[in-house]
Amino acid sequence: MEQGEKSLTAKDKGLIRDSWERLGKNKLPHGTVMFARLFELDPELLKLFHYNTAFTSAQECLSSPEFIDHISKVMLVIDAAVSHLDDLQSLAEYLVNLGRKHQAVGVKTQSFNVMPLFCVKAVGESLLYMLERSLGPGYSTELRDAWVTLYAIVVKTMSSGWTENGENKSD
Repeated sequence: MEQGEKSLTAKDKGLIRDSWERLGKNKLPHGTVMFARLFELDPELLKLFHYNTAFTSAQECLSSPEFIDHISKVMLVIDAAVSHLDDLQSLAEYLVNLGRKHQAVGVKTQSFNVMPLFCVKAVGESLLYMLERSLGPGYSTELRDAWVTLYAIVVKTMSSGWTENGENKSD
């Protein structure tokens, strides 16, 4: 972690773990809420998901078996981050490779970037939206801030995969 980068406190980690656990074992419905929000915020992202057919609507994409599989994988990445809160560095290589894969299919870092920390772009905003909707009154400013910090750490690591592939971070 670079100097000046916010780190997770023990309290942040507890809040994140507790909130993730409160979502239950089946995270797919929560992931669907997250991606529905993502497509509301940035409808252009729908074009990146064109498996065997081009989707004409977000709902068509969200209900396709291929996309349901994608949602499951995204939720597993979040689950891995939550499971490794005490050693996020152990996920570094995996996250860098994930960044490379996203860059290779045309995803721009601006869809993920956190600049500044509390101005979260489409993916981060969608994650926070999902947490707020799913947790209801259990969602607080303190919890939001903890998730924003975790998200910033994960995205910073992923974005080095874009950088290694030659994409300028400001793209």
